[in-house]
Amino acid sequence: MFPKARDHHKPNKPLVPNGLGVVYILASVTYLFLLHCFRIVEPEVSANVFPALTLAVCILFGGFMGLLDDWMDLRWRYKTFFPILVALPLVAFREGDPSMATYVFGKVDFGIYFYIFIIPAVLAVVTNTVNQLGGLNGLETVCPSIVLFGLLLGSASDFQVLLYVPLLVYVVLAYFNFRGKIFVGNTGSFAIGITLASYAVIANIEQILVISILPYIINSALILLNYFFFRTRACVSFDGEKLSSDHRRSLITLIAHQRPLSERRVVVLISLMVAASTSAALLVQWLLL
Repeated sequence: MFPKARDHHKPNKPLVPNGLGVVYILASVTYLFLLHCFRIVEPEVSANVFPALTLAVCILFGGFMGLLDDWMDLRWRYKTFFPILVALPLVAFREGDPSMATYVFGKVDFGIYFYIFIIPAVLAVVTNTVNQLGGLNGLETVCPSIVLFGLLLGSASDFQVLLYVPLLVYVVLAYFNFRGKIFVGNTGSFAIGITLASYAVIANIEQILVISILPYIINSALILLNYFFFRTRACVSFDGEKLSSDHRRSLITLIAHQRPLSERRVVVLISLMVAASTSAALLVQWLLL
């Protein structure tokens, strides 16, 4: 049913079903539409705007963008700005509430700039950084699952119901992806990136998201700095058993720099970093708010 892609970090490079991210999209969107249909989640902004419907629209767009990338292999210049289009339903949802909670200054009203700059920036940065940290079995699924669970814990109870099924489905996909049985593809990575950013805006917990994705931001910063200043790209070598790198141009190559490690160990180390940043985000919220 699904096209197959080679797993380049396994002996003999076996073919693995790819694009299983559509399972996450279909299950999550169906669940969210049911929530909207039965009014399980009440609107927080106005009688005509619903969080479940808004999140469903965002996930659908993320899935479409991922499918388009899998199909056409889009250049990064296009993928960078595509997520900004998702700002439109989020702007409609947050209409009349242009404020964002901050740890230092409390809840700040950014006015029109919240709609013009902050929401598009959150979507573009989160979606692209999540998509950039991949290539190894489990990175596209285990790490986002950790952040998604942190967002669920850090949000108000009224919004938590939105993530019950999306989180469950993505954890199941993470189990098989970590074992090298499936790939979620760009369809899954874009959809989950959009989910993280959109839910944070809907639940007004952008500060938790920013701290949680610090490892993602570090990875993207390393990649972009090396590309723009030195025109070099990150890559790892595989000797049939372990990964290694002779440079430090991404989070993966930084960990495996002149230190051969198995693929699973690299993924576990990065997952622990994401778990640490997510735990720190929740701890800061509980201590300061």
